Amino acid sequence: AFQHYYITNNLSKHPTMSGIFIVAAKRTPFGKFGGSLKKKTITDLSEIALKAALAQAGLSAEHVSSTVVGNVCPVTSKEGIYSARHTALRCGVPLERPAYMINRLCGSGFQSVVNAAQEIMLGDSSIVAAGGVENMSQYPYVIRDARFGIPFGTVPPLEDSLWGGLEDQHVKMPMAITAENLADMHGITREECDAYAIQSQQRWGAAQQAGRFAEEIVPIPMKTKKGIVELTVDEHPRPDVTPAGMAKLPPVFKKNGVVTAANASGICDGAGMLIVASEAACNEHGLTPLARLVNYSVAGVCPTVMGRGPTPAIEQVLDKSGLSLSDIGLVDVNEAFAAQFLAVSKELGLDNEISNVNGGAIAIGHPLAASGSRITANLIYEMRHRNVQYGIGSACIGGGQGIALLLEKC
Repeated sequence: AFQHYYITNNLSKHPTMSGIFIVAAKRTPFGKFGGSLKKKTITDLSEIALKAALAQAGLSAEHVSSTVVGNVCPVTSKEGIYSARHTALRCGVPLERPAYMINRLCGSGFQSVVNAAQEIMLGDSSIVAAGGVENMSQYPYVIRDARFGIPFGTVPPLEDSLWGGLEDQHVKMPMAITAENLADMHGITREECDAYAIQSQQRWGAAQQAGRFAEEIVPIPMKTKKGIVELTVDEHPRPDVTPAGMAKLPPVFKKNGVVTAANASGICDGAGMLIVASEAACNEHGLTPLARLVNYSVAGVCPTVMGRGPTPAIEQVLDKSGLSLSDIGLVDVNEAFAAQFLAVSKELGLDNEISNVNGGAIAIGHPLAASGSRITANLIYEMRHRNVQYGIGSACIGGGQGIALLLEKC
């Protein structure tokens, strides 16, 4: 009684997409910058998430064909460049099975699902462990050009790789200024940005109280002076924030601008992992699909307004699938900045009542490569809770890109 799926609309645009299913989706709680997860390496974090995903699927690691892990900065630990492989090995994936890391910046978690689907469609894999991880607390300080000697009497500059990475060197522009550009383009005010940030925080608070994150979060045992304590809740959210408190914060990047520390995404640590499987693998191993990957799209935009990347990505994925926005019951667009989300919402005409319903990165935080995995997981469970047929997860990407996944509830 397992339904056989094929995309029947616009076959000429994507002729080989067939039954690709997500059968498990787990993530760690997201730790605040310098918080509880600051000493966990990216391999530690992705191992926790993958073991939980395998357990949820009821799947032995020996059946994993391939492991794909998104990450933006692998040099946060000595073994970081090996992290995907080490994660797979720690979780019991056979030595013979390949693993690799990918980097599409803030879209990496989504991209891992795309890569998994492509491997399955090409016949290279049948079950793929896919996800994203970031430990932003461990981004190193860097002394460049020191390897071949520092001139006598000079003091080399110490570079913060985290801060430096948040500026696009091609256009010499911090990510926050790209959000300011969108605010100028669409007439978005500081008051609108603060109001949206408060909504994100409050929606997270309501969702947390209602247990909406219980299915996706795997607790992490933490050693404390009082013994072992489980970290079960995201550390960054502040659902009690007030308009008065928000209004006190100054703009960070532009005089009389709209971007503040409170209406931008939080710098955080965390990981998310999903199990993506073919229809044949689901039948063979008795896996229960949570959602079907209907389609995906990646688009490019001007780097100076990189935050509008989700607009063409969502438009394209709908077009490729023969659907319209009115067919979509839930939308989750990563909240890099309130101004950026509001710009995308205006361009697409998003319905606020079905968009980012459980809060987003302004509240939860944005550990770069992990956010797409978090959004995908929460979107899946919320679609099932609300009995929604279709949902879209999307993110803007520094440098001027956007990515979107279209999911169908199983």
